Amino acid sequence: MTSTPSFPDAAPATSPDTAPTIALIGHGMVGQRFLEELADRGVTERARVVVLCEESRPAYDRVQLTSYFSGRSADDLSLTDPDFLARHGIELLLGDPATAVDRAARTVTARSGRTVRYDALVLATGSYPFVPPVPGKDSAGCFVYRTLDDLLAIEEYAKNARTGVVVGGGLLGLEAAGALKGLGLRTHIVEFAPRLMALQVDEGGGRALRRTVEEMGLTVHTGVGGKEIVADAAGAVTAMGLSDDSRIETDLVVFSAGVRPRDQLARDCGLPVGERGGIVIDEQCRTEDPAVYAIGECALAVDGRVYGLVAPGYDMARVAAAELADRLTAPIAGESSAGESSTEESSAGERPGFTGADLSTKLKLLGVDVASFGDAHGAADGCLDVVYSDARSGVYKKLVIGADGALLGGVLVGDADAYGALRPLTGTVPPVAPEQLVLPAGLEGGGAALGPDALPGDAVICSCHNVTKDAIQACTTLPEVKQCTKAGTGCGSCVKLIGQLLPQSEDQGLCGCFGHTRAELYEIVRVRRITSYGELLDAYGREEARGGEGCEICKPAVGSVIASLAPSVGADGYVLGGEQAALQDTNDHFLANLQRNGSYSIVPRIPGGEITPEKLIVIGEVARDFGLYTKITGGQRIDLFGARVDQLPAIWAHLVDAGFESGHAYGKALRTVKSCVGETWCRYGVQDSVRMAIDLELRYRGLRAPHKLKSAVSGCARECAEARGKDFGVIATAGGWNLYVGGNGGATPRHADLLAQDLSDAELILLIDRFLMFYIRTADRLERTSAWLERIEGGLDHVRDVVVHDSLGLCDELEALMAAHVSHYRDEWAETLGDPERLSRFVSFVNAPGAPDPSVRFVPERDQVKPDLTLLAGPTLPVRTLEGTSAR
Repeated sequence: MTSTPSFPDAAPATSPDTAPTIALIGHGMVGQRFLEELADRGVTERARVVVLCEESRPAYDRVQLTSYFSGRSADDLSLTDPDFLARHGIELLLGDPATAVDRAARTVTARSGRTVRYDALVLATGSYPFVPPVPGKDSAGCFVYRTLDDLLAIEEYAKNARTGVVVGGGLLGLEAAGALKGLGLRTHIVEFAPRLMALQVDEGGGRALRRTVEEMGLTVHTGVGGKEIVADAAGAVTAMGLSDDSRIETDLVVFSAGVRPRDQLARDCGLPVGERGGIVIDEQCRTEDPAVYAIGECALAVDGRVYGLVAPGYDMARVAAAELADRLTAPIAGESSAGESSTEESSAGERPGFTGADLSTKLKLLGVDVASFGDAHGAADGCLDVVYSDARSGVYKKLVIGADGALLGGVLVGDADAYGALRPLTGTVPPVAPEQLVLPAGLEGGGAALGPDALPGDAVICSCHNVTKDAIQACTTLPEVKQCTKAGTGCGSCVKLIGQLLPQSEDQGLCGCFGHTRAELYEIVRVRRITSYGELLDAYGREEARGGEGCEICKPAVGSVIASLAPSVGADGYVLGGEQAALQDTNDHFLANLQRNGSYSIVPRIPGGEITPEKLIVIGEVARDFGLYTKITGGQRIDLFGARVDQLPAIWAHLVDAGFESGHAYGKALRTVKSCVGETWCRYGVQDSVRMAIDLELRYRGLRAPHKLKSAVSGCARECAEARGKDFGVIATAGGWNLYVGGNGGATPRHADLLAQDLSDAELILLIDRFLMFYIRTADRLERTSAWLERIEGGLDHVRDVVVHDSLGLCDELEALMAAHVSHYRDEWAETLGDPERLSRFVSFVNAPGAPDPSVRFVPERDQVKPDLTLLAGPTLPVRTLEGTSAR
């Protein structure tokens, strides 16, 4: 096989007046990236592209596959823009895999019998899971961990299982173990190697990782393999025998013991493959047949490796697409001869090819940061190890230093924050002593951090997409970086460093009145015990704003801060008391929601969605007596529309007398905690979700926050309450409760992330207390928890460190703030009704308190009422024309 074979001289499979055809077999992550590279080079405008895909869904993110169990849906994982294929005319044949390739005829035959003729064929068939040849491996309850369909099958089977075993302690094995634990199973990991993640970490890193994993409640068996799967009479798994003659009683087994290249199509059509598998390719990703290419996990590169990481696959996709752009489309388009380049890239001999890839990786497995880069095992002659190990905290750091002082590689377990800065420096001498890079802050000689300025411009920041520091700094915002370079859209480990490389706004102030952020103002109010907006503005506002009235940005923001801290700083928690009344948004002014015709809606609190018949009757009577429109909301409450402002106190009086209170539908506060009926009624329920929802809603009612808060509690994994779409959601498991945070619906929906699992009632409430108070403390004005979680430095991992592990030592303070809120809660409706002075504001006209607003009118519709919008539009006025006539 030559290093640069020429394009085939045989006649093309298509006629001269027909566009050439590129056939792609496989639509995984690498296959989709190949299509995007073709589109970027304009190839899809001049060639027909046909994709044969074995799975029933388009390409999705296998790197984030386990996040399905944390709330991400199949749609969330999708890598295929719904418009991308149509926009570029790409034909995607789902569920119809290729079964044969005829290289002489240049055709591909699919399982359906369809035949596709090609001018160029690209094999992106990926890999298949290796299942050790142990007896009983085909028993019911045995699975592999590779596709979304695999995960769906595991999830369904686990509903009737209590214990699971994962065979394999590598990357996917640990992810599979985390998934089983998240499904409520007692989980064992069986690894034949002497340590977990043997390819990525050394012996010391393996010890630290194992210790941390076992502290999470998983059982680890290393240095042993599976000997047999024991099944019952029905053929279902009951146990697994190990090579040391021990036995694990289990209901479910997941094989995640590595992968093998899917090269059978190549073998069948006579293409050379490696001794241990993999389709042999050259530097341009061409096989022995110059019309056939192979990319990704199915390919054996020129360095003799089969790469199982996505980043090398993306590099291959780029190389193959560039090769095809030059050698296939240009001659047919008449732009150049077969031997000339049609793009800015030069000939194949000069174009960069694929000769190998960096195997550096950073992952979070079972919540543990694990990273390795460069010569992680210290194989170079004369190298030295610089090691820091803290068994108690589960932190292990090792840097491999060459004889010349150059950084050759490293292993980081438990704390991998430095990975983004260290990996690009591989092969260079670090600007500080290596000891300073591994020792934690606080120890003598430790705590040195490499900022982004220490990195050269050609340092690769995003290894998934091979994006350099210079390319990132050509952009100004993170969304721009993702759109223009794709950096940050792969594994995500580079996002933090990208943020540090982008321009930082000099003025982070809340508004023109304050140079401080909302979070900084919160701290000032808390520490200085400030109880009024005027006091805060005069003491901490910008010089030119002091003594003024403030603006519509900072007044409600500061009002919310003071309200949330009121019990702790000695302020009046009533939002309409004194100066606070002037700070509120429109809805808070009248403790009700303003509607389009000037009327208001009232939403009484119905904790957990549970209500007695007597209270339902009261709501019906109020709606009937005041002529209100009634609607059941998505939050399991009843909304009463159409009240005039002067009617609000009378309506509240009826509701309060019946035991209702404000539902805070008008405020930036807790709205609802939805629930399903849980184990009390539902045959699938495993916990009392209604009781928990009621407890949570009554605990957090009235809690003022930067934005509204919504919650839900589901009694089982079927998730009927939609908890993963809430700011904080709770899902019951056989072992307790799983807590999800940072979700929301609306225009930009986001699934909540798993914060902690298998919590007791007390543990759950404690973590929610901390999470909510930390959010209130650090979020920006009008920032939902979803946006806050994505913006805050360190994201979910940082939040978990703070609220679960108390990394900042704030938890006692956060708990005290919540306890003060709970003990000082007062219903705002009842507070208003008890004070005649407060009631005096509820009038339509200040100069005519008893007169209703005549513009608030209604018309009948479906046995209820709706706003009379014709009245609001005004009468049709006559228009005098130039001729003196009147026209309408």
